[in-house]
Amino acid sequence: MTTPFRLLAATATCAAAGGIAVGLAVARVAYPALELVFSGGMTVIGQPIAYPDGAPDVTAAIVAMQPGQTTGPHRHDAPLFAYMLEGELTVDYGADGTRTYHAGDGFLEAFRTVHDGTNTGDGVARVLAVFIGADGVANTVTGAD
Repeated sequence: MTTPFRLLAATATCAAAGGIAVGLAVARVAYPALELVFSGGMTVIGQPIAYPDGAPDVTAAIVAMQPGQTTGPHRHDAPLFAYMLEGELTVDYGADGTRTYHAGDGFLEAFRTVHDGTNTGDGVARVLAVFIGADGVANTVTGAD
C-alpha cells in the first residue's frame, strides 16, 4: 500500500472507532425539546395542501419588508410554509378576509389564490418562506389577478 493510502486507511479506522464511541454516547442523550410552530394540512384560508407534479424542488428564502411596504398582488403555485421571524405582516386574501401575522407565527400560505401582504408594523418584517415546489413550477407569480 502506498503512503497516502495507508494514511487514509488509518484515518478511516480511527474515525470509525471514534464514531462508535460517539454514537454510543449520543444514544444516551435525550433528543432536544421541540417547540411546535405549525402542524396541519390546510392553508390559512382552509384549502387542502396539494403538491405540484414534477421533480421536487424545495426553496427557502427570507423576505424582508420595510414598514408600509407591500408585496403587491401575487399567488403561490407551490405550497408555502411561512414563519414570521420579526415584525408584523397583514395579508389581504380578498373575499377570504384579512389576517395579521406577528413574530413567532407559522402558517401555510394561501395556495393558487391572489393575495397582497403589507408590513403594518413599525419595523422591518422578516419572513422565512419555505416553498415545497417542483421543477418548472413557479413558487410565486407576481401581478396575478
